[in-house]
Amino acid sequence: MATPHTIAVAGKGGVGKTTTCGMLIDYLCKKNRGPVLVVDADANSNLNEVLGVEVETSLGQIREEMAQAELKGTIPAGMTKAEYAEFKFNSALVEEDDFDMLVMGRTQGKGCYCYVNGVLKAQVDKYANNYSYIVMDNEAGLEHVARGTLPHVDTMLLISDCSRRGVQAVARIAEMIDEMELKPGKMGLIINRAPNGILDEGIKAEIDKHGLELLGVLPQDDEVYRCDCNGEPSAKLDQNNPVKVALRGIMQDLGL
Repeated sequence: MATPHTIAVAGKGGVGKTTTCGMLIDYLCKKNRGPVLVVDADANSNLNEVLGVEVETSLGQIREEMAQAELKGTIPAGMTKAEYAEFKFNSALVEEDDFDMLVMGRTQGKGCYCYVNGVLKAQVDKYANNYSYIVMDNEAGLEHVARGTLPHVDTMLLISDCSRRGVQAVARIAEMIDEMELKPGKMGLIINRAPNGILDEGIKAEIDKHGLELLGVLPQDDEVYRCDCNGEPSAKLDQNNPVKVALRGIMQDLGL
């Protein structure tokens, strides 16, 4: 299979980034663009809930289990540490009909994420060429993109709500992307939760001020809000849902 098209989604917490990411994945699957590898690289994300997927383990949890096994000497007899790690990390891939999913999760112990970052990169590298698309939900700091977890970002989607603070936050992320010389093939802004799907003039001016390319606007929607409140998978809402319709238009304009 050819090199996958990689899509990275970024934005500060609370702007609907993960919901948008879930609907994007649903769009690719409904268009038979798969198979898709979904990477939840935001330790605070609940992308699996948005997609309606049970995740039993994360890379962070496995890293903790391995550390405990090493301390207690419970690595199975006849297996090296590397073999045991490979066996355990293979179990982290959640396989669905149209997409597979890797969840980074969080580590319980102290120390940095360097080890788990390395594992995530190794897992993505190992699986990447089995997929048409890789979609990664990132934390606002873009640590995983910066560390080269993705081989290259083809499409970088910056998500903001329709507030000045949200736009300023994604403008800082855009600056970071330039400073890190990530050079995504395409980068643009999606504004989420706009009342009636209409942008305020002040927000338009803020977007222009920061030189961001606006890809489109997603409306505030009661059904999405209900799903978020009840822990229901918003990605599985009807295809005629206004947010899904608006996002579909954006994706089609991007040629995805």
